[in-house]
Amino acid sequence: MKPLAERMRPIKLSEVVGQEHLTSEGKILSNAVSSGYLPSMIFWGPPGVGKTTIAQLLGTELKRKVFHLSAISSGVKEIRETIYQAENEKFFNSPSPILFIDEIHRFNKSQQDSLLAAVEQGKVVLIGATTENPSFEINNALLSRAQVQILKPLDAESLQKILTKIISIDDLFKSKNIFLKETEALFHFSGGDARKLCNIMELIGSSTLKEIVINNDFINQLIQNNIDQYDKGGELHYDLISAFIKSMRGSDPDAALYWLARMMAGGEDPNFITRRMLILAAEDIGLANPNALLIAQAAQQSLSVIGWPEGRIILSEAVIYLCCSPKSNSTYLAIEKAIETARTYNNLPVPLHLRNAPTSLMKNLGYGKDYQYAHHFKDNYVNQEHLPKEILHIKFYEPGKNSNEEKLTEFIQSTKKTRE
Repeated sequence: MKPLAERMRPIKLSEVVGQEHLTSEGKILSNAVSSGYLPSMIFWGPPGVGKTTIAQLLGTELKRKVFHLSAISSGVKEIRETIYQAENEKFFNSPSPILFIDEIHRFNKSQQDSLLAAVEQGKVVLIGATTENPSFEINNALLSRAQVQILKPLDAESLQKILTKIISIDDLFKSKNIFLKETEALFHFSGGDARKLCNIMELIGSSTLKEIVINNDFINQLIQNNIDQYDKGGELHYDLISAFIKSMRGSDPDAALYWLARMMAGGEDPNFITRRMLILAAEDIGLANPNALLIAQAAQQSLSVIGWPEGRIILSEAVIYLCCSPKSNSTYLAIEKAIETARTYNNLPVPLHLRNAPTSLMKNLGYGKDYQYAHHFKDNYVNQEHLPKEILHIKFYEPGKNSNEEKLTEFIQSTKKTRE
């Protein structure tokens, strides 16, 4: 069965509560549906107020395909692949499909820049959802191509409408007698978030009791006993994964295992956990122990084969291994510096001796001339420059201070002496 929050998701724009300043007749989103014209937009608002729902409903009511990306798990490659797919869905004068990006503020500058051309050329209509101020988190070039629409936290009246709908139509409550005595605590813990309200009501509906009196004391006790389930998918979701990653980065296996157990108790998606472990293995351990990436990958693959509950043992083994590995972020720093340099020096020609020369004309122009094949030389190394002369002074990779990278340092220094 789908979670209650999914079952309660509106199926028409007019059913969305709490955002009437955008959805009611004569307002911007209602006008977009009636006119067929939809500009790119950034939906800015707290969690659980309808950002994703509204994007989906705009696609439904405008009869446009909606492509979804999450900034948490998508990189430039996924963005380009999705834009290519969206472009192939557009025929002749048909309206542009919608590209919905959740948590768009988590994209870095290069990821945001990869959206610009598609938005500007009308290949997609971008709808980004963010809980952070777009002025600070979204670059000006992208922000100038989209309208910012502010979504409000749900007030008590809006939450009451959702609550009434849940109790009256959802299967969880058909065989129960619900007595609403007090709603202050219920709405307080909901915090203007429809998803949190649904999570609380799902806990109540899952009870074996046939008669339930909802008052402030009952809600306080319920939340205290079920904090993980109550906040699943909310702020706690990100706080727990943050604590988990920082504990592994800090080489603290006890703390990492505790936060892992908390996520497991809250029903976190195991694939989300293993994806973050893969990132940590590359970003925070890196060349200090290259086997860490293999262990994280093996854990991800093994978990997909074995599943729960035995999968918890695989995760435990991998987490402890990652915690106890030496740490280095040298590869992360190296690629960040290379990307920044590539942006600054973005038009340097490839040196002639490194160019491909598949035709006689190119050979006559000097392409590939004087290139020296490393394997023809002692130790498979030849003193030859591979960078444009303008950036020969820049060093991207700075080896970390650990035993494994000390060997790499020795190799780099030996090649440096050969060049001097």
